[in-house]
Amino acid sequence: SAERGEPPDIDVDFEHQRREEVIQYIYRKYGRHRAALTAVVITYRPRSAVRDVGRALGIDLQRIDAVAKSQQWYDGSSISTERLRENGFDPEAPITKLWAELTHQLIGFPRHLSQHPGGFLIAKEQIALLVPVENTAMAEADATRTVIQWEKDDLDALGLLKVDVLALGMLSAIRRALDFLGQKLGTAVAMQDILGHGEEDAATYRMICKADTVGVFQIESRAQMSMLPRLQPRKFYDLVIEVAIVRPGPIQGGMVHPYLKRRSGEEPVEYPSPEVAQALERTCGVPIFQEQVMQLAVLAADFTPGEADKLRRAMAAWKRKGGLGPFHDRLVGRMVEKGYEREYAERIFKQIQGFGEYGFPESHAASFALLVYVSCWIKCHHPDAFLAALLNSQPMGFYAPAQLVRDAREHGVNVLPVDVQVSGWESGLQGEVRALPSSGGQAPQVMGVPNLPVRLGLNRINGLSQDAALRIVQAREQSPFINSEDLARRAALNARDLAALAAADALHGITGHRHQAAWAVAGIDTRPTELLRATRVHEASAALQAPSEAQNTLADYRSLGLTLGRHPLALLREQLDPFKVQTAAVLRHYPNGRIARASGLVTHRQRPETAKGTVFVTLEDDTGAVNVIVWPAVAEAQRKPLLAARLLTVFGQWQRQGDDEHAVMHLLAVKMIDHSEMLHGLVSKSRNFR
Repeated sequence: SAERGEPPDIDVDFEHQRREEVIQYIYRKYGRHRAALTAVVITYRPRSAVRDVGRALGIDLQRIDAVAKSQQWYDGSSISTERLRENGFDPEAPITKLWAELTHQLIGFPRHLSQHPGGFLIAKEQIALLVPVENTAMAEADATRTVIQWEKDDLDALGLLKVDVLALGMLSAIRRALDFLGQKLGTAVAMQDILGHGEEDAATYRMICKADTVGVFQIESRAQMSMLPRLQPRKFYDLVIEVAIVRPGPIQGGMVHPYLKRRSGEEPVEYPSPEVAQALERTCGVPIFQEQVMQLAVLAADFTPGEADKLRRAMAAWKRKGGLGPFHDRLVGRMVEKGYEREYAERIFKQIQGFGEYGFPESHAASFALLVYVSCWIKCHHPDAFLAALLNSQPMGFYAPAQLVRDAREHGVNVLPVDVQVSGWESGLQGEVRALPSSGGQAPQVMGVPNLPVRLGLNRINGLSQDAALRIVQAREQSPFINSEDLARRAALNARDLAALAAADALHGITGHRHQAAWAVAGIDTRPTELLRATRVHEASAALQAPSEAQNTLADYRSLGLTLGRHPLALLREQLDPFKVQTAAVLRHYPNGRIARASGLVTHRQRPETAKGTVFVTLEDDTGAVNVIVWPAVAEAQRKPLLAARLLTVFGQWQRQGDDEHAVMHLLAVKMIDHSEMLHGLVSKSRNFR
């Protein structure tokens, strides 16, 4: 607009694991004298305030840690007396009162200066003439990284150009998956080859409609999975809407249910004027995108483009600065003057408020939807390449590697264990399949190709360095390893590397089972000289008892974070039988309203701001996942098992909505029991409140 006299807002997403490459390119192109990273002021949050104030008051560090860990983001800006009492503090003691008071005062104050993930300020001349610049705290990057001492809001106020160099894990995963497809098909595959086979691939959309979307981009979360069977995306623009509608803005603005009802034909789609139809026709009369709100203001309330842009800015900042008030009379008043019902005008304004800081541009949603489609297509037709790519792009996404591997195996992928004789540093496809004949000879045939086995990489092993793994691969290329001593000598491995390999069962092919491997590597002399090694006494290897299935499972999780054996819950069925729990597979066939019980590893805990205190928990057993809803009163009354359990048993009522194929199913919790002691130390981490 003519009124917008400022630099554009530029965000560019790059592959997550190549962001440093882009950052160094910018420094080389513009020079350190012209480019620097933007700062971020880190402010005190409840946990950091609890810790720092507690240390300043001389409270025991372990007790501070216990209180801090019991404090969740949604508990507010003060320490609850219940949390203090739970951890052995008297809330009425003077030192405890002072701790709580100072913590409350400190929250929101600046704590330290950090660097933005990728926000660059690029100047025409010397950047130090505009802003103060300092070296980053990263010792290895001091020579090549500088950061300015101001943050984003300061730059906006001065009208300085900032470019966000952002990282997106799914871009890394898609690039790797395309590389694996090239390996399978014997020819290079690009993203446009996938799109060239049609954005309306029926099999891909059938998979999406069933919410079979573990690991894909954006639509893998629990909220998205609940929406997919209801929205039933069948074309690309449906994905654009799906990406944008499951966000706080549309939810708070009350736009989701009206859209679903109008889309399904349960509610008529009506427009009070042709102008409104022009803006909202593509979304069934419900404003979902930021551009539609601005378009409504221009068409229905005679805003100039400049005024509409100011409205957009006010929408983004109204919670912080109360910036929407001045627009109420202007928007509602002008719409009433033009003949719209006041009730309708007020409803539109309420929806604008609902966007808050979460207004999502249609252009952004469309670019995200492209990655949604591509990731879903790869998962649908090549789950082997998809799994290998995801494992090599960690950390990313909503699911841990254990869940990704489990899902891929359910889709027919054969996952092979880590093996020093075969595994590379990263996970990869084992074997080679050539493309089927192409139709017309234009694009490579990319569908209908059998899955290849996925071999887990050495990078999955806890405690094994990349340098050691690369030496293993290099030595193996010369000739296979004869035994563990040959491996240690030729790959120059130390005792720690050997112990890590043995614990991961990666030596099975040359030493036997885990216990045998641990014994074999314990006797290897890793001292550097032949003279010292010559003094070693060689003994016959002992025949040790093989580990039990439970021991192997525990060791797999500790060393690899996953197991290719049976799920831990399969081993605990006998212990869980007295509680009369049902498996996820059985519960899937339960009718609505039936009393139900389930046990599983806690993989996720979520408490969205829009859920008004409701906590969503995902349990995983040997047959699948169970989604649990915990209402606020139940969550508060049973806070300890809800937040602490790694193995949780839930008693409640089964909720089922929709037909069998696309049903949305939940377990409404009434009672929860922490059964973590049954796991005997199994390392199983859930992704909490992310």
